[in-house]
Amino acid sequence: MDDQQFDLVIRKGTVVLMDAVRQVDIGILGGKIAALSENLMCSEQTPVYEAEHLHILPGMIDAHVHFNEPGLGHWEGFATGSSALAAGGCTTFIDMPLNGVPPTVRLSALEQKLAAAQGHSVIDYALWGGLVPGNIGNLQELAEAGVIGFKAFMSCPGGEGEDIFAEVDDKTLYRGMQEIARLGLVLALHAESEEIISKRAAKAQAEGRRGALDYVATRPIAAELEAVNRALCYAEQTGCRLHFVHISSAEGVQAITEAKAKGLDVTVETCPHYLALTSADLAQLGPVAKCAPPLRTAEDQDRLWAELMAGRLDILASDHSPCPTSMKQGDFFEAWGGISGAQSSMELMLDEGHLRRNVSLPELSRMLSLEPAKRFGLYPRKGVIAVGADADFALVDLSRGYTLQANDLLYRHKHSPYVGRAFGCRVQATFCRGSKVYELGEGVTEAADGAWLRPAVIVGGEVGG
Repeated sequence: MDDQQFDLVIRKGTVVLMDAVRQVDIGILGGKIAALSENLMCSEQTPVYEAEHLHILPGMIDAHVHFNEPGLGHWEGFATGSSALAAGGCTTFIDMPLNGVPPTVRLSALEQKLAAAQGHSVIDYALWGGLVPGNIGNLQELAEAGVIGFKAFMSCPGGEGEDIFAEVDDKTLYRGMQEIARLGLVLALHAESEEIISKRAAKAQAEGRRGALDYVATRPIAAELEAVNRALCYAEQTGCRLHFVHISSAEGVQAITEAKAKGLDVTVETCPHYLALTSADLAQLGPVAKCAPPLRTAEDQDRLWAELMAGRLDILASDHSPCPTSMKQGDFFEAWGGISGAQSSMELMLDEGHLRRNVSLPELSRMLSLEPAKRFGLYPRKGVIAVGADADFALVDLSRGYTLQANDLLYRHKHSPYVGRAFGCRVQATFCRGSKVYELGEGVTEAADGAWLRPAVIVGGEVGG
């Protein structure tokens, strides 16, 4: 057989496919996977990356990050955020409409975010639009411009000033679902009951109870479950496709699973921090581990793992919500409620899920890559190692452990609850569309060639792409 022409061959890696793990060579041409073969023939001039002893997974698609541009790039921007993701084996991210100033709730704000992103991201990206009171009339223009879907909060997201991202009232949520269903996109929801949370928080602070477990008690699983069930009721009435972000409890997963069985088009996401940290860790680590919903008990975590291992979770995403380190100190009710974790997501899930609990690599890859690609209109271009797909890979050494140090982090502010944690694996290299964007020891590429991705779905009766 004549030698085939490739731009690059990755040789002798153990490749994680959708339903198997096999040692094959990968031929890359024009940024796409052109061939998968056990003994790939190529010309002597073809560059070869030797991947023996490494596992090759589809690059993670992190569907939930906050890079805070425009306006708050000093918290985290596209340059530092995408670099950290690349170092963690991620090749595509979807940026949330907050906490940028202005938030991405109108076309002009989307244009500002795009201007901040283009030429500054080392990996590919898509963008969420937002649903807030007063912007239902702006949803179609955002959809036509190429947002991947819309995000809404059922509890107060915090923040001050003219350009805050406000939570939806019931009327806005219902009418927004009607419009998003018409547009054919997905609504992502932060599902916590503001009524339950606000009353408990006010009482705790009035009584001077301001510690870690006091904060956790103000945001109980009941608040998550009430909001989930209310949103599912509206979805049944409107036909809106839903995606629940950062579900922290088995009870929440079970309610969503029951809705799926009834025929609702709904997916569920959890985050590595709910699977790797507990409320006891929050008390020990301090506000660096504060998030909303909060970390749960070890017993709650075990039940969430049981849901994952039963195949009832769709997507794993970081909910990377960075801020200056000064905002992660002091009072638990006043400290910023977000975890910096995007760089560690894949390593955490491989360590906790595969190495410790024997979850299969194809199953972890399904939640990290395949399902987010399918849910948000990026499949089959993204999310899978297959001929014709983008050559997006994370090359991981599953036998090389390390302890994460603050200096390893590529965030703008080098704090994370995982600093000092021992991992049993490590990302060695990351490729996006066939180009190496990160290698351990070399760092991240200087080229910022990440592409803006738009969903391949029907939007307002027209085909978006």
